[in-house]
Amino acid sequence: MATIYTEKDANRQALSGGSIAVIGYGSQGRAHARNLRDSGFDVIVGARSGGKAELTARRDGFRTTSPADAAAQAQLIALLTPDMAHKSVYEEDIAPNIQPGAALLVAHGFSVIYGQISPRADIDVILVAPKGPGDLVRREYEIGRGVPALFAVHKDATGKARDRALAYASGIGGTTAGAIETTFPEETETDLFGEQAVLCGGASELINAGFETLVEAGYQPEVAYFECLHELKLIVDLLYEGGLEKMLHFISETAKYGDFVSGPRVINDETRARMKEVLTDIQNGSFAKAWIAENEAGKPEYQRMWDEDRARPIEKTGAELRRHMAWLQKSADAKTAAAETKAA
Repeated sequence: MATIYTEKDANRQALSGGSIAVIGYGSQGRAHARNLRDSGFDVIVGARSGGKAELTARRDGFRTTSPADAAAQAQLIALLTPDMAHKSVYEEDIAPNIQPGAALLVAHGFSVIYGQISPRADIDVILVAPKGPGDLVRREYEIGRGVPALFAVHKDATGKARDRALAYASGIGGTTAGAIETTFPEETETDLFGEQAVLCGGASELINAGFETLVEAGYQPEVAYFECLHELKLIVDLLYEGGLEKMLHFISETAKYGDFVSGPRVINDETRARMKEVLTDIQNGSFAKAWIAENEAGKPEYQRMWDEDRARPIEKTGAELRRHMAWLQKSADAKTAAAETKAA
């Protein structure tokens, strides 16, 4: 069993006496910066002049400067831009300016593991990855709970890398919820596999296949949508709250029996073999090589596949049905109002 590290294991003094630069002020970057500031750390936001990130960070009350200047001033640089931007940001802004003995932190190890960046030998290279989106990281911090996090050390140039990672995890609320030590390859490979085989790729294909199977058999698309997509949230909520045991406890006996006899017919040895192929492509770098090449080519296949997904019949059916779900509209209105209030 993995050790769960909590607040008593974190020494925030490991990051005292210097600034933390957050470069990349999106969902995660904004949450990290705000949580770190509220935890007592001095935070600088590195952002391009006149860009959305700079405007949002200033509105949030942060001192902003260029990414290069932020890197030069900080004892720890949190590189929280999208993975494919890491290479240019590191080479142009961070590498020429980061001070010896400083730390480079990422929230996902892709760029380090697959050679997009090659950090200098005189800096610490660490990872802190909250297991939740930025909005949740911020909300849970504000109510004093936090989101669990993973942390890892890739390079310990100073002898303080692990302490720095735990201090950062503490600053964003990760040790309040519990942090688990991992490695850069384990975090990166499991994260990519989970996204591709289960959470995003696997789930979306399973949903669409179920929808199409029912529609092709003559059932109404609206009924198929409810059964294969809409009700999935109810099951996922139960799984999230109490694992398989809670889900099985709250569904009907008929549903349980169907789970037992039909689940293995859908997810079978052939499916597991395909999952192993996905994992192998991640482990040997094939996926990373293909994604890096696609990005460098301007992402034409990425855009084509995205357009195809959005054109699926289930999307048209779902958009129409969701117009009649008042609770979804209220949620969207509340988020819009909150955003407008913050912007005012």
